[in-house]
Amino acid sequence: MPEPNTQYLDVGTGADHRRIAVLREEGRTPGLIWLPGFKSDMVSTKATALSDWARKNGLACIRFDYSGHGQSGGRFEDGTVGRWLEEAQAVFSQLTQGPTIVVGSSMGGYIALLLVRRLMAEAPDEVARIKALVLIAPAWDMTEELMWKEFPDEVRREVMEKGVWLRPSAYGDPYPITRGLIEEGRNHLFARQPWDPGRPVHILQGLQDPDVPPEHTQELVQFLTGGWTKLITVPDGDHRLSRPEDLELLFKVLKPLTEADQ
Repeated sequence: MPEPNTQYLDVGTGADHRRIAVLREEGRTPGLIWLPGFKSDMVSTKATALSDWARKNGLACIRFDYSGHGQSGGRFEDGTVGRWLEEAQAVFSQLTQGPTIVVGSSMGGYIALLLVRRLMAEAPDEVARIKALVLIAPAWDMTEELMWKEFPDEVRREVMEKGVWLRPSAYGDPYPITRGLIEEGRNHLFARQPWDPGRPVHILQGLQDPDVPPEHTQELVQFLTGGWTKLITVPDGDHRLSRPEDLELLFKVLKPLTEADQ
């Protein structure tokens, strides 16, 4: 059942057309845009808490579901990193105004980094509106580093020969990992090459995270250049970082960033 104030944004044309569900709160800038994780959605615990916090602080806030997720159209099995990046770019460019802070969780953290990289190359005026990134366990190069390289040979064979493997999940039904997801993902790798994001990057990482290991995030910190990046670790934190104390830490990081334009 869609939220009563759900809006829809059309992305793509022809066979690639999909309707992206969006929840939008009006408010002052710098506003917030939430990028969800793989198989997550815009009404998750963190996304809802972020929207509530933004409302209490008078901030604009936008959440959306990638295609194949939540309230958006399309099949999850058709999803790729590039497809979801295109949707994030469309929501950012068409629905946000003025200075914006991008908040991304897990795959959403990866998409946030890719969004900045793409806009730096293609739309300098647009990327200038992104004042900071706040990333929660960012799953950079997810399809290669956290999936393909970690899969045993029999899983790789199943992905290549059958086109899909159902990956067990601790969070619900198995996740379909498709050959298309893996192969298209290779178009979007950072591959540990030094890169300057050009704006503050605050990373929250649980040290008990089994999905995005702390070592994976530490590697990201090492290849992000420019002195912009700050890593905050949570010793007893898991992947979700959605406990009350985790959310308070997120808001503590966000507060000075959202006061920058006042």
